[in-house]
Amino acid sequence: MSTTLLQLAAANLKKAVPLMLKYQIPTTPINYALWYAYVGEKNPQLNAELDNAIKQNQTCSPVTSELLFRKHVADPVELDVRDMRKNLDAMVCDLSQSLKDTNSDTESFQAQINKDFTRLADLENQGFSLEQVIGVVRNIVKESENIRSSTVSFTQQLQKAQSEIDTLKTRLAESEKDVLYDALTNVLNRRAFNEDINAQIELAPEGCCLILIDIDHFKKFNDSFGHQLGDLVLKTVAKRLQEACRDGIKLYRFGGEEFAIIVPKSQLRVARHLAEAIRRAIEKLSVKDRRSEKVIDSITASFGVSEWKPKQDVGQLIEATDKLLYEAKRLGRNRVMPISN
Repeated sequence: MSTTLLQLAAANLKKAVPLMLKYQIPTTPINYALWYAYVGEKNPQLNAELDNAIKQNQTCSPVTSELLFRKHVADPVELDVRDMRKNLDAMVCDLSQSLKDTNSDTESFQAQINKDFTRLADLENQGFSLEQVIGVVRNIVKESENIRSSTVSFTQQLQKAQSEIDTLKTRLAESEKDVLYDALTNVLNRRAFNEDINAQIELAPEGCCLILIDIDHFKKFNDSFGHQLGDLVLKTVAKRLQEACRDGIKLYRFGGEEFAIIVPKSQLRVARHLAEAIRRAIEKLSVKDRRSEKVIDSITASFGVSEWKPKQDVGQLIEATDKLLYEAKRLGRNRVMPISN
């Protein structure tokens, strides 16, 4: 690395580290790389998205940091890239050697065939016997068969390599989402929730509100209409919940038919108002199975809403919210608890 590049790297780090300290960003390799790219100011979209995340939450959550890192810095997840490179390097080496062997064999075969054709020409000029011609022709056929076998072998290797590359690409695409996203609903998963809620309570707990949502009578949907339609209900509700999450508010699939929403820097009154608006929106949903023409138009959900209290840890916040959710279901479902602030 040149002296100029070293000086630039040092200057960027001097800018990045104070910003990470200011916004309470954990000093992980991913965050170093993300903020190094940020202060380099070569990716306006990254800077805009990171600025927006900081503006909304006064920090950047672990999940948001990882997603921004994947989107703008890494291409894609580091471990998968390493694995893919190793596998591709091995395939390239094998194919390169096979190509060399095939080219070498082809040149040798071609030289032998040229020699045989020269012999045929000499026999024609000098007079030839049938036995001599048959011998030369047999050699040509043999060399042609060797060329064909070598080419077939190389083609098979190419096909196998292409198949392995396609498999790697598919696995790579899946791994990008599986780490943090729920496969069915395509919203952030429980792992993402755990990382974000822990970071939120540790770094900026004041005003953090948690909403837990449970789809009412979901087991009845599965029993009455089948799991496929039940899955469709989950995806439809998740989409409606996601539409309501803006300005740093995040949705997660908490488990089964439960979802969670983290509302940072808010108040219980505001979070409860959001939950009530979502509850009314879910009431209006209907799901239709195109094959059976069955329609579900009685979808409702129950909500528990809590605001973090001083000295409360993550487990206690979740437990308090879950108790309110249970109370909403006990009182008849399709309601938000507490009733008012």
